[in-house]
Amino acid sequence: MTVDINKLNAFIVHAKAITYVGDGEHVTPCRPGSHDLRFSDEEWAYHDSYFGGADFIGEEVVYFADKPIWAMNYYGHILRNDLLTAVEAGHMIKVSLSHMYREGRFLGGFEHAEGGLTYIDASEGSVDCFHGHELIRRGQETAYEMDYHGGLIKD
Repeated sequence: MTVDINKLNAFIVHAKAITYVGDGEHVTPCRPGSHDLRFSDEEWAYHDSYFGGADFIGEEVVYFADKPIWAMNYYGHILRNDLLTAVEAGHMIKVSLSHMYREGRFLGGFEHAEGGLTYIDASEGSVDCFHGHELIRRGQETAYEMDYHGGLIKD
């Protein structure tokens, strides 16, 4: 099956904006202890499943016609809880990503500053194969970081 990369990218951005960033409704966990978010639109479906809170790990999968076609793994953690709480980190991530998603993308680097915090995202590659790193700084000190990678799934 050939995937239209532009449609895939648009669906991923829309799904991410509606689920985690948009405080979407959680669905029944697919694994004990996981937090799961799901969004579907016609033949497209998105599932984000993660564990933890302040320190977390997870995976996002996009399906087309019930077949997994794209995935991303991620791990993030608070480095300095004396500088940043999990609630502050979550808020900064959601605000920053909502700005990026309004640009119609989730890759390509981004920076957003607000309330004494700076969110920075850097990535290499494109939707078909990529890796990246996001962080939050308070002043010059890095208080949170997350690594992620993913791309197309092919048989």
